[in-house]
Amino acid sequence: MSLRTTLIRASAVLAAALLVATAPPAPAPAAPAPSPGPAAGAGETGAARWAVQPSSAKGPTGRNYFIYDLAPGSTLTDHVGITNLGDHPVTFDVYGTDAYTSTDGAFALLPADRPATDVGSWIRVDRREWTIPAGKRVDIPFRLTVPANATPGDHTGGVIGAVARVRTTADGQRVLVDQRLAARVYLRVDGPVRPAVTVEAVDVSYANPVNPFAGGDLVVRYRLRNDGNVRIGGSATVTVRAPFGREQARTSPTDLPELLPGGTFTVTERITGVPPLLRLTAEVDIAATSTDTALPPVVRTAGVWAAPWLLLALLAGAAGWAGLRWWRRKAAAAGRPSTPDPAPGQQDPAATPPPAATASAATGAAATVPTPAAAAGSTPGVDPRPDAPPAR
Repeated sequence: MSLRTTLIRASAVLAAALLVATAPPAPAPAAPAPSPGPAAGAGETGAARWAVQPSSAKGPTGRNYFIYDLAPGSTLTDHVGITNLGDHPVTFDVYGTDAYTSTDGAFALLPADRPATDVGSWIRVDRREWTIPAGKRVDIPFRLTVPANATPGDHTGGVIGAVARVRTTADGQRVLVDQRLAARVYLRVDGPVRPAVTVEAVDVSYANPVNPFAGGDLVVRYRLRNDGNVRIGGSATVTVRAPFGREQARTSPTDLPELLPGGTFTVTERITGVPPLLRLTAEVDIAATSTDTALPPVVRTAGVWAAPWLLLALLAGAAGWAGLRWWRRKAAAAGRPSTPDPAPGQQDPAATPPPAATASAATGAAATVPTPAAAAGSTPGVDPRPDAPPAR
């Protein structure tokens, strides 16, 4: 592995060692105490320790950051103070670079192997290497020149003081490690200011519980992008709504990190105890602010199905049981014999009384039984017998 490749990898790993604060820039009433740089390694002798801060030709001015408002084509000269806190002279590499928003929302500077293309490339130092005696501070001048065609808005970077040291790993390999500290640069170029933030994507997932009355976890993940030309901050809340817009849960406002122009940041919110109400809607509300003003609210919604499966299974079982009982009653009614209705003009046999007894065994009295002919159609008062005398 070449020494340059090793330097590139090591500088990327140690980029997190930059001395950058996360609070928004604000003037301080007194000069901040220099913060020591990262040690060369635990137990190593002659470890380099240093601090980087805004300064002037006469020493620190009490600034936490380099903050400028300049017009295109402007040029200024400023100083960065580097203090050697170690016990031996150290040679520092001093240069400017660009900043960006990392995936976790932190302020970050380009690694050493990536050249600056924005405000970092507009910073010029008389020479790159500076050797500073032990316990001393040197205020190094640099020149910032804003191109005539610079775009309006915020341009962010840093002035770096770096130390390159050759280390020997546990397996005996020699590695060139680039340790860096920086002071931030916030430049606002004159021109139209256009703050803007968008919610690019909202993803909602729901862990459906076995017990629908206990509630489940709703996870909302969304990505923010700074589409404007100035830095953006602010807060965000997530509201969970049931069908018909009824609110079920709301998160506390979440502070957003400082998003540089073009920067993105992904937010994940986990809301517990949300009941499965068939359809849940997550509403993301962004209250963004710039360094100058508050932006109009940005709202984005997305939904997820949250069926109460156990409850639905119980309802389906109850409906199936009721249907089965109904089917059985219908089948039983269909299986009973039925008597057909009599034809018109005929008497219902069921309504005909049984024939009278022909004789009474107890009394010996005879009972008259009509003959079929008489039953069929005899004339009253006429004896139907052929030998009967004529009626008078």
